[in-house]
Parts: sequence; structure tokens; C-alpha cells
Amino acid sequence: MLLFIVIFIIFVSKKLTHMNQSEKNDAITVSALAREMRKRLEPRYGQGEAKAMTSLIFHHLKEWNATDIIINADRPVSDYVLEKTRDILARLDSGEPLQYILGEARFYGMDLKVSPAVLIPRQETEELVDLIVRENKGDDLRVLDIGTGSGAIAIALSRNLPFSKVTAIDISAAALAVARENASALHARIELLEQDVFTYTPAPGSFDIIVSNPPYIARSESKDMDSNVLDHEPHMALFVPDDDPLLYYSRIAEIGRSALAGHGRLYFEINPRFADILATMLRTEGYADVRIIDDISHRRRFAAAIKP
Repeated sequence: MLLFIVIFIIFVSKKLTHMNQSEKNDAITVSALAREMRKRLEPRYGQGEAKAMTSLIFHHLKEWNATDIIINADRPVSDYVLEKTRDILARLDSGEPLQYILGEARFYGMDLKVSPAVLIPRQETEELVDLIVRENKGDDLRVLDIGTGSGAIAIALSRNLPFSKVTAIDISAAALAVARENASALHARIELLEQDVFTYTPAPGSFDIIVSNPPYIARSESKDMDSNVLDHEPHMALFVPDDDPLLYYSRIAEIGRSALAGHGRLYFEINPRFADILATMLRTEGYADVRIIDDISHRRRFAAAIKP
């Protein structure tokens, strides 16, 4: 009788092992899930963007890079990861930006928290930071970032300009809450102030650099914008009136005339449509060495000027 029981236990154990192995073999693998994700995303976002988004989703859920995805290609995906991934894909199908879904965006080598209270940082703005870091090699520079949003520019400059003192302002308390969280997580020492650019008056000569990526899209341009931007990102940070496209630039140039020290520098991200009139306005305001600078896609994307 004892022998029969032992044989029965061994049989059942082998059967269960076989069933578990069969279930494991039937489970969706990492490579299969990655293919499913790219297939869902490519019609809307294109092949390259779909591949990049797939990598971002795996990084968010598993902290994997592209190499990790390849190494783990044949591993089964947990029910949790599968459920989360398919929820993300459904939200992407509805047009919600991936960065808002994940609650984070990659910018200048940093993982930044983002929410619908702030614009999603973009590659062009990374190029603006690069321009400023490349052209300003001194120590102890005093920097003002106007309209900081998530704090992307201010934090990147704080981390890449040696011993700089960075002040960042925004009119939105919700945006500043995001910026504070990012500054704390990245150990960036920046001063964050809730200020309206149209009433903010810093002390004369208090900054060496003023930078801004202000609202610059004319309202009439909204009809040509992607719905995932138009329906989700904050309009206050995007649009200017058609009859006053330099609204923010002219005010910031006015601030700079006083707040910049001698030979202080002004940097903007701009709408290519208004590059020429912006350059003219800056010269009229008394700035020297006014430049319009192309981005990597050869679009007139940045303006720079010096206070004499």
C-alpha cells in the first residue's frame, strides 16, 4: 500500500510539472509582446517611433534597456506586465501622450516627472540647453529660466553649468509643484518662484543668462496640430494671439534690458514663422549679436542675443 502511494505521488508530481511547463510554454514571451506593441503602434506613430515607445514602456515597467529586452526575449511575461502594457496601448490608441501615461519623460539624460500641468520636454529644447552650455564656459553664472514648466531647462543648466545659481519662474502653481519634485529627485539646487512674467521685475544686473521657451504657437496654427498635443498639453503654455505672436518675447526682452548684467545673454526657443520679426524686435530693443539658429532638422528654432 505504501509503495502504491509513493508511486501515485511521483506520478501526480510529474503530471503537474508537465502541466506547468506546458502553461509556461503557452505564455506570451517578451519578444512576442514587443512585436504586438510595435504592430499596434506603427500605423499611428511610424516604425522608428513605435520601436522607441516600446523600449520606453519596457524601461518604465521593468527598468530594462534595449539589450535587456533582447536578453530576456524568450522569457514569459507576467500577468501584471501584460495587463499594464495592454492598458498603456489602449490609452495610446485614444491619443493620450505616452509621457503623460507613464508620468515621466527623458530629457538631457534625466528622467523627469511630467503631468498634464506641464508641456512634455522635447528634443529641440535639449538642443537649446546644449547651445547654452556650449557657449557659456564660466563659473558662478546667474541664470533665469522664464516659464519653467517641469523645470527641464533650469535643472539641466543647474547640473551642467559649474557652480551656477539658477532661478526659475512660472505662473502655474501646478507646474511649479512638478518642477519642485523634479529638482528634489535630481538634487538640483534651483530657486523656484510663482511669478507672472508680465509683472515680474528682478533686480537690475541680477542675471548673466535669461532663457525661455515661452508660448509661441499662433492660435490659427492649432488646426494643423496633432490631436495628442492639442487635446492633452496645457494650452496656456502653447498658444499666443495671432495678432501678437511676440507677446512673451517682447516682455522678456524688456526684462532683460534691466535684469541682465553687461554682456549678459538672452536665449529663446522660437516659432520659425516669426524668426525675422523677432530678430528685428531684439535689435530694436538694443540687443547686439542677434542670431537665429537652426535646430538639427534645419528649422529656425532658436534666437540668441547679447546685452551690450
